Amino acid sequence: MNVVELITRKRDGGVLSAVEIRELVEAYTTDRVPDYQMSAFLMAAMLMGMSPDESAALTEAMLRSGSVLDLTSVTGIKVDKHSTGGVGDKISLLLAPMVAAAGVPVPMISGRGLGHTGGTLDKLEAIPGFRTDLSIREYREQLADIGLVMIGQTAEIAPADRKLYALRDVTGTVEFIPYIASSIMSKKLAEGIDALVLDVKWGRGAFMRAEEDARRLAETLVGIGNRHDRPTVAWLTDMNDPLGFAIGNWPETHEAIRCLHGERVPAVSTLAEVLAGEMICLGGIAESPERGREVARETITSGAALRKFIEMVERQGGRSDVVMNPADHDGTVSAYDVVAPDSMDGTIASIDSYAVGRAAVRLGAGRETVDDEVDPMAGLELLKKSGDRVQPGERLARLYTNKSERVKEIVAAVAQAFEAGAQQKRPLLADRYADGRWSGASIPDGA
Repeated sequence: MNVVELITRKRDGGVLSAVEIRELVEAYTTDRVPDYQMSAFLMAAMLMGMSPDESAALTEAMLRSGSVLDLTSVTGIKVDKHSTGGVGDKISLLLAPMVAAAGVPVPMISGRGLGHTGGTLDKLEAIPGFRTDLSIREYREQLADIGLVMIGQTAEIAPADRKLYALRDVTGTVEFIPYIASSIMSKKLAEGIDALVLDVKWGRGAFMRAEEDARRLAETLVGIGNRHDRPTVAWLTDMNDPLGFAIGNWPETHEAIRCLHGERVPAVSTLAEVLAGEMICLGGIAESPERGREVARETITSGAALRKFIEMVERQGGRSDVVMNPADHDGTVSAYDVVAPDSMDGTIASIDSYAVGRAAVRLGAGRETVDDEVDPMAGLELLKKSGDRVQPGERLARLYTNKSERVKEIVAAVAQAFEAGAQQKRPLLADRYADGRWSGASIPDGA
């Protein structure tokens, strides 16, 4: 392999073979290609584009850079779900036990918070004692025993992805759909899954700000899944406003637990049921996604989903008493109110989810530097949502933080995230992509 030749060919708009991409990724992962050459290749490919075949080959190379788990010993069709990230997105905590309670095994390897978006691992670890660092052996055994496991990425899973992501992060090559897609799918395919459901978000609080970019990402992700013989379905979902009322690790976990206890939370409950219905259908338990959604709802009303979540929490070392009674959580945090300014009188048109997500990070719910520690109790609760009436002096939100020196500026930032005016109605789920086509289906919040 001549690395300079590959860089030059891609720079000039040429196409690389699957073998060439595999050899390049393998050489870089094993330190036989230096950062400066890989940086040049990443930039050349980003500027000139990659074909669907090249994207699939990149995913395959990253997938094969580590272990690909074999879960054939686990009975049933193993199905996972992945979200591209959003503010207030606690769906996995609710959805996974619903699907497992319906009889579909759910092997879920999740990530930590990234930028203004929260991470499933940080939310799970807000439950005292909960372990996300299970070994592959523990992961496989727990899935076989209870049909549900939620852990973090191990050293064996797609090591090329970790190394390439770190390089992309410092070379301006993060926001390129083939790279995003290969990063997501290499990890998901390495989990040992049989099928996958994708929640591809667009809007102010998403990494894909424009709907058309999110559509292209969904098409790429589904295409890679199908090329690897994993039935894959994607929904396009709105991330302009925060999802639910809670933002932050324990606040979001608490909200998900309330849903498991039977409370309906706007947007959260609807999105969880739709995605769970797709998973239950792919898992062979329901004949259609619509019937799968009904099955998912039944796991909530019967208490089966809550029992499955408690079973997972206990198996992974967490305190189940906190799940049964969230008030038992012994974390402490100070609360501060955000009130509507004198100029705000009317209807809330929108809430800038990016601004709210950034505020949560500054409160301590996320990381501003790699070495920052996350405060599981930090975050905020929205007391008003889009479409609500508001008058000057009314409470808009409540902040939770131990960083009292930053409160004043964060309060002001959250207040500015609320915009008054005529509300623009958009469906929560804008469209569904499967089998190479968009269905044109849409589902409003609360449907």
